[in-house]
Amino acid sequence: MRKYFGTDGIRGKVGSHPITPEFMLKLGWAAGQVFKEHDKKILIGKDTRISGYMFESALESGIVAAGADVRLVGPMPTPAIAYLTRTFRASAGIVISASHNPYTDNGIKFFSAEGGKISDELEERIEYFLEQPMVVVDSDRIGRARRIDDAAGRYVEYCKGTFPIGLQLSGLKIVVDCADGATYHVAPKVFSELGAEVISIGVNPDGLNINEFSGATKPELLRKNVLAEEADIGIALDGDGDRLILVDRNGVVRDGDDILYIIANHLMRTGRFSGGVVGTLMSNFGLELAFSETGIGFSRAAVGDRYVNEKLVQHGWVLGGEPSGHIVCKSITTTGDGIIAALQVLRAMVEEEKSLDELLVGLVKFPQKLKNIRVAKRFVPNEEPALQKAIAVANERLNGLGRVLLRASGTEPLIRVMVEGREDETVDELVDYLVAEVEAVVSSKMAD
Repeated sequence: MRKYFGTDGIRGKVGSHPITPEFMLKLGWAAGQVFKEHDKKILIGKDTRISGYMFESALESGIVAAGADVRLVGPMPTPAIAYLTRTFRASAGIVISASHNPYTDNGIKFFSAEGGKISDELEERIEYFLEQPMVVVDSDRIGRARRIDDAAGRYVEYCKGTFPIGLQLSGLKIVVDCADGATYHVAPKVFSELGAEVISIGVNPDGLNINEFSGATKPELLRKNVLAEEADIGIALDGDGDRLILVDRNGVVRDGDDILYIIANHLMRTGRFSGGVVGTLMSNFGLELAFSETGIGFSRAAVGDRYVNEKLVQHGWVLGGEPSGHIVCKSITTTGDGIIAALQVLRAMVEEEKSLDELLVGLVKFPQKLKNIRVAKRFVPNEEPALQKAIAVANERLNGLGRVLLRASGTEPLIRVMVEGREDETVDELVDYLVAEVEAVVSSKMAD
């Protein structure tokens, strides 16, 4: 068990430990101690939230105090940091971001020299140094910091390079929603330079509005714009650019399951698919059934893109993702990337000359409902006797024609309740029942 690292790095409320300048200074020093053994260079990027500038300075100070060099790229999508870490041959990449959370939160993610999440062992080594006294190296060994001015242009060209030469998006009208986050200055360029007519929203970050009114977690504004503009497709990215949610020409919101279905079947139809697809415990049962009908293998991982990646490596597969919109195309990139995943869907639309909704014919989803219960302290629902009994009651009611999932969020103090079944009414009733049971357990814990 690690003290600070969760399933997606370190995350929390700004000003509350460990999301403080003091901790970030020590974290930078600890990371410098670990990664300077491999190379002296560590790359730092961030999203657009106002606290990122404060934490960037603190991390930079800690890293150079440890004797490692820093390369600063400014506001950039999380997957761009993974890419740039590789291309600059850095020993590690650091992203200052709380992803889809509001500006009041922030966090830290690490990437390895290969552009993947760092190992548990490296996280443990960083935590070891966090407990040691901070000692500054001699003045002649202090690291140097330098800003990379052309980082955005490099990433735009990389994304465009994943789209086939000779294939264009001309004739497509696209609404792109950047959530006032890290993709605001790169995503519209990628799609417009490939020939699309682009209408951009969520591209005026002020440090406080990231994920507030738009983006992958709030697609209603995108939906309205797609209908008003009579666009072919709407593309919603989250604050750090690793999630993708789509809206079709009819205003229907399409999630990560839909995206996986489109990409996998297009790869199959064009003779470029092998292996199977990794989803998660949250993936809709209808997706699993649809893949079985087309002969595409399917495997479920625990929730979190980290676990999707692990399962892909385990199976030797290259495509996986989550309903939330984390889509990993390992044949192209090393981590979830909303822009690159969108390009794979657009490629299918162009090459098959079909609309987004036409590419989804054959996928019939089961009704699924998710509710979150905020808690003072996370706990494991499946270890609570009262909730074990409640889950058994719900499963008996579903009679094998659905699924029940209770789990603690890995990034927020939430207990997530999900029920999936053939009938909306049954799903609604069981979600309400399980939420009440969870709230009763929460109340009893507070009383203790």
